[in-house]
Amino acid sequence: MKKKLSKKELKDFKKIILKKKDEVLDDIKHITEDTLKKSQKEASGDISGYTYHMADVATDNYDREFSLGLASNERGSLYELDDALKRIEDESFGFCDDCKGPIAKIRLKAVPSARLCIKCQEKREKR
Repeated sequence: MKKKLSKKELKDFKKIILKKKDEVLDDIKHITEDTLKKSQKEASGDISGYTYHMADVATDNYDREFSLGLASNERGSLYELDDALKRIEDESFGFCDDCKGPIAKIRLKAVPSARLCIKCQEKREKR
């Protein structure tokens, strides 16, 4: 039989997840602001009187794409954290999606959005 996490444990994990979610939202905000500031500078044509070399344009475009990729990854993390919160509400949090066994609490503290126990995660990674 599955051993559910106690209400206190679920409450503690909810706090961990909400804190991580705030950190991710803060990261997204900073990445987006930095990217927009760079874009606005370029859009205004402010190149400080220097000739803008094509390589510089390419580097700036690469940096912008990289930043937007980071923001996209952070949004994925946000989705996973929201999903973990839903699993806390429906009391399925802490159980492996594959084997239905409990996920180690130490794993959940490190990766609160984990959906797989260590064994099942390793099996998936080997495939």
